[in-house]
Amino acid sequence: MATTGKQLFTTLEADGTLSVAIEDVTFPEPTGNQVLVKMEAAPINPSDLAILVGAADMENASYSPGKFIAKMPEPFNLGSKARHGLKLPAGNEGAGTVVAAGDSDAAKALMGQRVSCVPGNAYSQYCIADAAMCLPLGDHSAEDGASAFVNPMTALGFAENAKMDGQDAILHTVGASNLGQMLTRICQEDGLGLVNIVRKDSQVDLLKELGSTHVVNSSKDDFMDQLRSAIDDTGAFYGFDPIGGGRSVDKAFKAMEQVAVSQMTEYSRYGSNQPKRMFIYGRLDTGSTTLSPSYGFGWTLSGWLLFPFLQSAGNDTVSRMRQRVRENLTTTFASHYKKRVNLDEMLTKEAVTDYRAMKTGEKYLVTPWS
Repeated sequence: MATTGKQLFTTLEADGTLSVAIEDVTFPEPTGNQVLVKMEAAPINPSDLAILVGAADMENASYSPGKFIAKMPEPFNLGSKARHGLKLPAGNEGAGTVVAAGDSDAAKALMGQRVSCVPGNAYSQYCIADAAMCLPLGDHSAEDGASAFVNPMTALGFAENAKMDGQDAILHTVGASNLGQMLTRICQEDGLGLVNIVRKDSQVDLLKELGSTHVVNSSKDDFMDQLRSAIDDTGAFYGFDPIGGGRSVDKAFKAMEQVAVSQMTEYSRYGSNQPKRMFIYGRLDTGSTTLSPSYGFGWTLSGWLLFPFLQSAGNDTVSRMRQRVRENLTTTFASHYKKRVNLDEMLTKEAVTDYRAMKTGEKYLVTPWS
């Protein structure tokens, strides 16, 4: 028997018109390893905003109940050419209760259980998910489990990646975010050094209360001095940056190189031999990434995405990571939300303007049945 419910879709046309709307949908019966999940909570992560709003002009958008229409400016519209005309669902992750299951043993074992899942269409009252990608939550609430995948597995992925590359310290450029707080706890538990970069004194206080020993404030006049000192203390020549645009990576590389040069015993016109590596894993700033010839040639900048990392890490590592998340869901991997909205409310001008700003500590949670 088919199930009906509301679901969000986003469509970008060739002329730059972006339409995001709630529609009534009929969900098929799950088959094989599939389960049908009645969704109870789904976070709005930065990774979701690219498909929800991107760089669209939301200030001058047209808003109506359960829908908005906006214009995507160039060159962002041209850069999204591959999705022109496609009606796409949204919402990477969420949590809810399995109300129907396919005929595989793995699917049937989840029947009636509350699970976190990664369906890619979590902004919906129901969704079809793969049983293999569902994490049973036991006594945890849907809100506890809604953000059990993207941020926890990403933060754990940073630590795992660092260990695989023989590193014992990490630099992170948005330390006070939900993900950054998780990374702070993970590094303490795993004995990894961590340099956190933040923008406000209140964020410095927050991370120090969590036990972080190296927190530097980018808004201070002595920021670069503080950053060099922290890198020197920890050996953090390996970092992760969700900002993308601007000079955040450039400043990290400069500080790393200056520390490395100060440790050299002989001059080299090519700079230090110290390998310096940064990964961009987000686009909080959609502008150009600016680099400068200030750190020799021993540096590498690349992108980092969660799913390719999980594929390369192997089943044993991924299983261990997932088990660690489940066991520490309300401690190490706890998420906090500023506001809860239903599907219609998440498309109002007030809500969109607020959550698209991606302010630290102000994440929204979508509760489709509220």
